[in-house]
Amino acid sequence: MKYALIDMGSNSIRLTVYDLDESSFKILFKEKIMAGLAGYVEHGRLTQDGIDCACRSLREFQTTLELLHIEHLAVFATASLRNISNTIQAVEQIRRETGVEVEVLSGEAEAECGFYGAVCDMEMADGLFADIGGASTELGLLTGGQLQKAGSVPVGSLKLYRDCVKNILPGKGSQQRIKDAIQTAFEDGALKELPAMDQLLCVGGTARAALRLCKNLFGLPDGSRSFTRAQLEQLTEQLCKADKDAADLILRYEPERIHTLIPGLMVLRHVAGCYRISHIAVSRYGVREGYLRQRIQPTL
Repeated sequence: MKYALIDMGSNSIRLTVYDLDESSFKILFKEKIMAGLAGYVEHGRLTQDGIDCACRSLREFQTTLELLHIEHLAVFATASLRNISNTIQAVEQIRRETGVEVEVLSGEAEAECGFYGAVCDMEMADGLFADIGGASTELGLLTGGQLQKAGSVPVGSLKLYRDCVKNILPGKGSQQRIKDAIQTAFEDGALKELPAMDQLLCVGGTARAALRLCKNLFGLPDGSRSFTRAQLEQLTEQLCKADKDAADLILRYEPERIHTLIPGLMVLRHVAGCYRISHIAVSRYGVREGYLRQRIQPTL
């Protein structure tokens, strides 16, 4: 059967259409809108302009699904609607204006979905799991191939850009503010108690962008799905020069992330350093596929 998922993230809103049965799935179609909902948060609330942006995006996707004659749809939101003070009001207005019921995932549920999506194409017995999003970062502990502990900290690439950066690329002052914000977020969270591990399994746009850049900078094989902490350090240091070469590199390979890539990489570097990671693996799948496996396929 054909099934559509819409993932309302803090940086982008994404539509994915699947062909699935009880045990497998195939991606048929993908589309995204760089809505940047985290940029519409003021004093902890999603503004009316932000709610209107979310509604416009959903209506655009609804039109697409009508043209494709796809009736089965589930919509969920992550930190975009979770980490605001007017979650209930925003969800209700979206329902009234679009007819869409949005499920707001908790940080733990988001981490679990990310993990179950990641293991669709990656295997890891012991290590840590990470998903660096626009307004939050989810982490989890893997032992024996199972997720043992998971949680979320309210720091992500777009939120860091909005809170800490004055120009397009962060200069030295902005980078220090980003470092301080990351340090505070992880010190205040229960995830600081996670043990040091050698392997990190990642999902999400920041990790995929880091992999693509590492392939080009370090000549990794096209089929490679991992890079080292040392390569991450070199990549981040190069981009943190925030000069024309850094801007040109981002514009060449990740133009949509020109303002969020460096903050996202700084979160990834912090995680790798804090937990003494040596190798970072990146899955092709993520939260949407995990949601599909955990919430949709068991009901078929």
